Amino acid sequence: MQPLAAMPAATRSACAGLFTDIDDTITTEGRLTPAAYAALGRLQEAGITVVPITGRPAGWCDMVARFWPVDGVVGENGAFFFRYDHAQRRMIRRFAQDEAVRAANRARLVAIRERVLAEVPGAAVASDQLYREADLAIDFCEDVPPLPREAVDRIVRIFEEAGAVAKVSSIHVNGWFGDHDKLTMSRIFAEEALGIDLEAERERFIYAGDSPNDAPMFGWFPNAVGVANVLGFADRMPALPAYVTPSEAGAGFVELVDAILEARA
Repeated sequence: MQPLAAMPAATRSACAGLFTDIDDTITTEGRLTPAAYAALGRLQEAGITVVPITGRPAGWCDMVARFWPVDGVVGENGAFFFRYDHAQRRMIRRFAQDEAVRAANRARLVAIRERVLAEVPGAAVASDQLYREADLAIDFCEDVPPLPREAVDRIVRIFEEAGAVAKVSSIHVNGWFGDHDKLTMSRIFAEEALGIDLEAERERFIYAGDSPNDAPMFGWFPNAVGVANVLGFADRMPALPAYVTPSEAGAGFVELVDAILEARA
């Protein structure tokens, strides 16, 4: 990882879009700061596509797509994308799995939930689980006292022993049945909502993130950026971002936006 200052001005000025994680990338200590939210607006005003790519639930993503200054949102680690058409006042929802498959998989996740709660003391079902469509989120530090790394690894193993995919964010272990992920749905969103072949254009798009579930994006986008707290997960990720901001979380996100817009100016 190189410091953000090492990203060439030509790369920053050519940026056509920013795909970004939310928790601990845009937010800071669980809150969306005024500066980070304003940075989203500044990007959109500059004509840069902005798409949050998050593990957060469908219920939250509906609000993000509708009210935030963004062009759409990929949620539940790639289970869907939502895009609000303001001209037609219509929410466009695209899921990786149909309703019947999602319902069947939710039933399968119940057994995993019960096993995690029985075998990992201190773990809890995430408080946003009520609003989820396709996955199970286990909280290991958002609304519960932080669990040790060994407990987080145990949660991951329980998911995987049941045949589910498990990804670790900065606050949750998210598990689901299916082959979707952040990168797969991001490419679908680019094609269907933006009319862009992301494979051909990926050097003009920047991805920002902070934790292990961002590793597929870090490995695929050549100009990916981690906010500084990504350094705490460096030994747990198969792929790292090309660049890292000086500051953590939302402050680092603002530094990235400033760097992009200053180069364009």
